[in-house]
Parts: sequence; C-alpha cells; structure tokens
Amino acid sequence: MAFEIRIVSNTPLTGEKDLDIATKTFLYQIGYLSKGSDPEIPYRIFFDFFLKHPTKAWMVEEIANELKVSKPTIYRHLNKLKGLDLLEDVQITDEAGQSKKAYRLRYGNFAKAWNFVEAHVKVALENYSKTVEHIQRLLEESR
Repeated sequence: MAFEIRIVSNTPLTGEKDLDIATKTFLYQIGYLSKGSDPEIPYRIFFDFFLKHPTKAWMVEEIANELKVSKPTIYRHLNKLKGLDLLEDVQITDEAGQSKKAYRLRYGNFAKAWNFVEAHVKVALENYSKTVEHIQRLLEESR
C-alpha cells in the first residue's frame, strides 16, 4: 500500500480545548476524513478504537460488530489509516485459538506513530525535489 497524506497550510490546533474538534479538524487536514461525506464511522474507528486504546490490537470483526457496519466498510477506512502508515498489522489469537490479523496504532502511541508519518513525508519531499531537478535538467538539455 502506498503512503498517502494530504498536506495543507494550517495553524496548529494548540488553542483548541475540545478533543473531538481538534482531532476531527486534524483528520480532515491530513485527508483521512473527507469533506462532503459522513465522518462518523471513520472518525469513530480512529478515535474510539485506536486513539482511546492505542496498545490494543483490533480485529476487523470486533470493530464491525461494535459499530454495526459491514467488514468492507471497516476495511475501507482501515486502508486509509494504513495508507497514512498510522496502523500496524499484528497477529493475535482469537477465542478459538486461531491466529488472526488485527490492527493497532503504530508503536501503541499516537505521537510515535506520527514521527513515522513525518519520516515518510520527508522522503516523499526529497524525491519530489530530485524529480524537479531532473525535469529542470531535461528542459535545459532540450534547449
């Protein structure tokens, strides 16, 4: 899965006292939540499961049952979070003793997970710079 994030000019939300408002605004800024669509399910997946319980590994079935939505809906939103590289896959054993795939917040900590995202952004920007330099060189050679 490719790393994908939206970067927008923004003011830090450090003055916002309401956790829900700060979190939702941030999730819109980075592109996890989309304007024009209902944010309830993707927000609850991120906030209620991964932010509130960062070290717990969640199976898709658990999240789908709790939110009363289909597994494909859960997978769609989990894939967005995985595209941001905020989640990691882990293997857990279910009640029947079966090994199952589950997801948790990377490193079990939002700030540490975000450091990983920032490293991806830095590499992506460096690669863009190399591409711009290459295009400039090709332009100059074609003259």
